Amino acid sequence: MHFTEAELMAKVTAFVWPLIRIGALFIAAPLFSLHGVPARVRLILAVVLTLVVMPVLPPLPPIELFSYQGLLIAAHQVFIGLATGFILQMVFGAIVFGGQGIAYGMGLGFASMVDPQNGQQVPVVAQFYVIMSTLIFLAMDGHLLLIKLILDSFATLPIAVDSLDKADIWSIIAWGSRLFAGGLLLALPVIASLLLVNVSFGVASRAAPQLNIFSIGFPVTLMLGLLLIWLTLPSVLENFTGLLMDAYELIGQILRI
Repeated sequence: MHFTEAELMAKVTAFVWPLIRIGALFIAAPLFSLHGVPARVRLILAVVLTLVVMPVLPPLPPIELFSYQGLLIAAHQVFIGLATGFILQMVFGAIVFGGQGIAYGMGLGFASMVDPQNGQQVPVVAQFYVIMSTLIFLAMDGHLLLIKLILDSFATLPIAVDSLDKADIWSIIAWGSRLFAGGLLLALPVIASLLLVNVSFGVASRAAPQLNIFSIGFPVTLMLGLLLIWLTLPSVLENFTGLLMDAYELIGQILRI
């Protein structure tokens, strides 16, 4: 078997550019970017998916891999993969944000544990919501749908120098605001109820100053917070599902699917 230098570089280019897009997705996407998932596993998955998608790739631009335009194409592939994972990462960030608001409202802000998603300390209430959301994400085959979208994107958004336009970039930036809006929407029923309870205890402490409001208010707030979490859990998970569908719709819009 004899290969010329141009043929060999074409084969390497057809492997490296899709690998960069898929690998960037695994770096930023939920579940795949967990600290418990070894980097070797992510690399093996990226290589396997790249080998699967290589035979069906559209014609690549006649650009050398290590040229200026080749590096620009590689940067675009990194941005596409990271942006796709970032959109879904904001959905789970909204869950963490809402859970933190609930935990601080019911007095459990001090009870925290390490979040395996980002390796940071988060309240246990937020971690409970993250676990439930992750189970729903897996039950809906969200990880498989994400892989399907990134593989289909090579046909709808081929490898080129100008793959994304400014409108797509602004859509991704605007999506970051959903972290706060979605988290507040998820936690608003519990936070509003706990606020009314705290106002009631404030009125009681003014009416009866001899009442030890701290020894009475904390157990009541804690038990009421746990009850409200149980009552509002179906609606919270339903809102998470809607937020997840919006994220997939935005991903499909950016990837032209």
